[in-house]
Amino acid sequence: MKAMILAAGRGERMRPLTDTVPKPLLETGGRSLIEYHLLALARAGVTYIVINHAHLGAQIEARLGDGARYGVRIAYSPENERGLETGGGILRALPLLGAEPFIVVNADIWTDYPFARLPHAPRALAHLVLVPNPAHHPTGDFTLAGDRVGNDAGARHTFSGIGVYRPEMFDDCAPGAFPLAPLLRAAAERGAVSGELYTGDWMDIGTPERLRELDQRLRGGNSAG
Repeated sequence: MKAMILAAGRGERMRPLTDTVPKPLLETGGRSLIEYHLLALARAGVTYIVINHAHLGAQIEARLGDGARYGVRIAYSPENERGLETGGGILRALPLLGAEPFIVVNADIWTDYPFARLPHAPRALAHLVLVPNPAHHPTGDFTLAGDRVGNDAGARHTFSGIGVYRPEMFDDCAPGAFPLAPLLRAAAERGAVSGELYTGDWMDIGTPERLRELDQRLRGGNSAG
């Protein structure tokens, strides 16, 4: 099974840190955010990983190389400086990802989620990992009834930034910049998205404060890396 790490975001909320360093290379606990994902995916048996990049993307390629030291093979999907957003970035990378379902992970999260438990062949167009709502996103994104992800009224959970997608999810999409969320909501409306709720460690590293908080945790010995 192949995977893609979304690493093209500008990281505006992380400025000034991201003025000179791309967000996926920001370090916490002595390791960059993206390296935690590479190592976790390798432990799960994923050996081919596509990484898209835009802002300061050359630094990502220089730092990670071909992936050999992480036990994986890395292919890069470069974008222009402005990037293609999440949906457009995945669409552009589809030729590298192939015809089978693939994992997608946001570079700017940290988690101990065990990637090996993701379904290799989800029945639905997408399978999402949801998490309890963090304080900075109290309203959540999707409902979950059994394993069905929906947009219904009721208690919502937050999308973790971890999912498995079938390439057919993007069949009607045109090249260019577009977000992933509307595609997911439309598919969920049709009953075409499955999911699970993960209650282990997960953080959206969206601000310098949360980066420092995680660094303190990891340096205290509580690390999934």
